[in-house]
Amino acid sequence: MLLTNAWDHAERERAFAKFSLNKEDFEQRHKEVVGSFEQGKLSLDDYLAQIVFYQSRSFSRDEFKKFMFSLSQPKPEVLELARALSTRYVMGTINNESCELNEYRIQQFGLRQIFDLFVSSCYVGLRKPGEQIFRLALNLIQKSPDQCCFIDDRPENLAGAAKVGMQTVLMQNPEQLKRSLQDFGISSAA
Repeated sequence: MLLTNAWDHAERERAFAKFSLNKEDFEQRHKEVVGSFEQGKLSLDDYLAQIVFYQSRSFSRDEFKKFMFSLSQPKPEVLELARALSTRYVMGTINNESCELNEYRIQQFGLRQIFDLFVSSCYVGLRKPGEQIFRLALNLIQKSPDQCCFIDDRPENLAGAAKVGMQTVLMQNPEQLKRSLQDFGISSAA
């Protein structure tokens, strides 16, 4: 939401086109290992060895990784809103992401200055939309569910948060997000 997706369907589509990869083969291999990859059980190099470099390629592993990292782009309006909120509220992020992509994005886009807590699947071995990752986040910040608001751009990810009692907001755009947060009494104004 603050950034473009790191390695989702659209990003992989771009990789198929750029590197002339067989989509069906790639997606089947990806599906078999994505859980382990996002839960920190597979490094980026191990993931790529299984889905791309299991055979000779006309491009290098470094070229492919550089491309993967380049897909992460900021969403300035949403980042600015998050920065404003971080001056008034405890902020945490719950995401499904591999270690290398997660660390790159945290560093590249200054996310440590916004978030107090990172509950990333690669660190905790749990993934959204499972309820367990939301329960863990609540335990880590020592807040009750009704004191927390989880924002996501996918309805299926909101389900787990709602099941544990968190308030939820489906983000469609920055203006709608501001209005939805105001409905909960959450303001970004200083």
